[in-house]
Amino acid sequence: MPRPLDPATYEALAERLRFYRDLGLTDFYRRDVESAAAIDDPELGRSVAEELAEREGLLQAAIDAAAQSAAETPVQQPNFFAEEPAIKTRKPIQAPEIGAVVPAEDRAAALQMIRDEIGDCTRCALHKGRNSVVFADGSPTARLMFVGEGPGADEDAQGLPFVGRAGQLLNNMISAMGLKREEVYIANVVKCRPPGNRTPEPEEANTCSPFLFRQIDVVRPQVLVALGATAATYLLGARQPLAGLRGRVHAFRGRSLIVTYHPAFLLRDPRQKKEAWADLQIAMKELGLKAPARG
Repeated sequence: MPRPLDPATYEALAERLRFYRDLGLTDFYRRDVESAAAIDDPELGRSVAEELAEREGLLQAAIDAAAQSAAETPVQQPNFFAEEPAIKTRKPIQAPEIGAVVPAEDRAAALQMIRDEIGDCTRCALHKGRNSVVFADGSPTARLMFVGEGPGADEDAQGLPFVGRAGQLLNNMISAMGLKREEVYIANVVKCRPPGNRTPEPEEANTCSPFLFRQIDVVRPQVLVALGATAATYLLGARQPLAGLRGRVHAFRGRSLIVTYHPAFLLRDPRQKKEAWADLQIAMKELGLKAPARG
């Protein structure tokens, strides 16, 4: 029977899986290590095979332990494989037709109509664990729109997108572009918090994303920025590695779409902030913006 892992090891492995997911790496394969048995180095005091076996065994132990029921596990531990599923392969998403142009002075009312239509939504299973429907925040006439994955705990509590630690970083990113938060528009693929901040299931995202497309068509931003692999997947209609989507401008519903890292990922790996800034500079070029001078 596999040895259950302690909570610290579980969390470390869960964090590593989230890190890979944000990079767009979602498929993993386990390899056998017996072939390395002949690669022994007496000077190291242990064989390479033993080293590899220990590492492979650690991951396999996590997989086996996560598959057991809570009753069989002495210490109750989170099933992080269930909380962090990969974005499943599926048929291309059929985006709705682009809506009619809404005059600038009528956009706030048009967005409110969409919010009213969502209502106290029960269209998918996410409503069972939410506190708030998190619709959007910002200007209905914004030239720049950010799209994230879904609300977190802080957003669910306050009813606004990007108000936690990731939201504070997004605010800093917006300021670095020479803009204020109230000048942009911010929304998510899904309006309700997924349990444990897991990736939205395709059924959930496909149920909710038509409202996002309608928001985009009302606001008609000149530039959209997809924050992370999930947002890019549901906006562009197919799953692709984030590395292959960054660094260029995508045509999207008559708008320019730029893909970058989610702020939550940048909090986990601050080394990528430089790359994210390069993506934002592409958006700034599309908007004709220059970074404010530093004092």
